[in-house]
Amino acid sequence: MAEQPTTVAEVFNHMPDRFNAAAASGVDCTYQFDLTGDDGGTYNVKIADQKCDVKEGAADSPNITITMTAADYLDMVNGKLNPQMAFMGGKLKIKGDMSLALKMQQLFPTA
Repeated sequence: MAEQPTTVAEVFNHMPDRFNAAAASGVDCTYQFDLTGDDGGTYNVKIADQKCDVKEGAADSPNITITMTAADYLDMVNGKLNPQMAFMGGKLKIKGDMSLALKMQQLFPTA
């Protein structure tokens, strides 16, 4: 089993390795992550033609923007924070196409 990422940059650096191209059939969208606090940052992930392209910085017109603290995001990625509970508790804010948030677990399965 791969080690759990300890920084936000690590999560995004390894996203292409975790990407499930089969789940991305017919998907053409851009995710933006606005992560606040220590170790935060803005990243965008473009999914098109069953490929995943991760870049630092804001996207021109993301289909979905996910906002949360960097610490909560790391906990969520590492399985310590349930995404639904984070959303219900206001720790995870989503703007845009809600269905893309649900698709994340298929596109980027955890180990």
